[in-house]
Amino acid sequence: MMNLLLKNAVYIDWQTLEISKRNILVRQDITDIQFIKATEIKAHDRDTEVLDCTGKLVTKSFAIGHHHAYSALARGMGAPKKKPENFHEMLQDVWWTLDKHLDAELIESSALVTAMACAKAGSTFIIDHHSSPFAVRGSLEIIAKAFEQVGVSHLLCYEISDRDGTVIAREGLDETESYIRHHQGLVGLHASFTVSNDTLKQAVRIMQKHKSGIHIHVAEDPYDQERCLKEHGKRVVGRLSEAGVLNSPQTILVHCLHLDMNEKEIIRSSPAWVVQNCESNLNNNVGYFNGSGLGEKIMHGTDGMHSDILRSARAAYFVGQRFDNIKDESAYRRLRNVHHYLSHNDFKGGGDNNLIVLDYDTPTPLMRENFFGHFLFGITSNHITDVISGGRLIVRDRKITTVDEQAILKESRKQAERLWKSIR
Repeated sequence: MMNLLLKNAVYIDWQTLEISKRNILVRQDITDIQFIKATEIKAHDRDTEVLDCTGKLVTKSFAIGHHHAYSALARGMGAPKKKPENFHEMLQDVWWTLDKHLDAELIESSALVTAMACAKAGSTFIIDHHSSPFAVRGSLEIIAKAFEQVGVSHLLCYEISDRDGTVIAREGLDETESYIRHHQGLVGLHASFTVSNDTLKQAVRIMQKHKSGIHIHVAEDPYDQERCLKEHGKRVVGRLSEAGVLNSPQTILVHCLHLDMNEKEIIRSSPAWVVQNCESNLNNNVGYFNGSGLGEKIMHGTDGMHSDILRSARAAYFVGQRFDNIKDESAYRRLRNVHHYLSHNDFKGGGDNNLIVLDYDTPTPLMRENFFGHFLFGITSNHITDVISGGRLIVRDRKITTVDEQAILKESRKQAERLWKSIR
């Protein structure tokens, strides 16, 4: 196990934003990083790989608060035969059609290419929400192994739903319990409108038994609220709260677009976290996120649109200038809140030995006082040259070091064609 020394780095503390020149010693077996003097460098020569970071920035890597790796092979896929006229039809005709055609090989390819894309864009931890109703059993283990091959940490769940019948819902519950018995993970639910009272009750039981949390889409579209009111006589957050979903600090509520102020207050007063997904909301034309009244426990996600969380954070800021109470500081805080979520819940894989190196040759001064200007208008994932995950160098000079990237992409293109043909 080799140590890694980042020599002559310009280090940005991700919490204080203090900027300083440092030599940074990184270990795989110790989550903290160590700053060493230039005179101490030789003492580490024998068991240390040195990465010269002269003129480069180093800071903590990113993490994604909500992703859908299963959608990775949809890029370029043909449009459905009938154009969806609303969000519910989009789900039925696109995503609920795609996920029914997934098998073990397609799940693995999707996970591998997602992990590589995340790593190259600076994310070393993925919170993922998976669905493959005709290939439920063992699906989370496939994703976990693929992510670990690339070298990214994870917090997985299976998207339990009654939309494909009670037998498949039961398989989702069984897969969840089987997986989180041996791994860190969450209990995934699709959304209130596809989850029966019995399935919701069983999911909360698993959550409580394993001291986990629920990962669920909430009020992404008005349809979710309309169905909840019609079938249960209450709004979505009220239903989830009464069931105990919001009692866990591990619970993740995704989207949260169409909420009233009472629902926002219930969420704000709970230990649950919210994930916004700006670009996905724009793509699906479902509305705009507004964090007013939700408190500070808000994270950014990509919702399977792509694997670049820095891009998502910037989009949320620009769109939010009209629709949200977001500022430059809160946009950055939401980007980094995922680290607090992971730390507060004692999840492994989010330590300080996860770092990115950026070749950001700015034409203007960079300092603590103007960092947000660079964050929003300068730095992009294209500046990332090297990525350290758990003390391990998984991207070097913009190339994945842990797996054969080109071989995986070649295979994924073949798998994508197979998937598309099966859907036609």
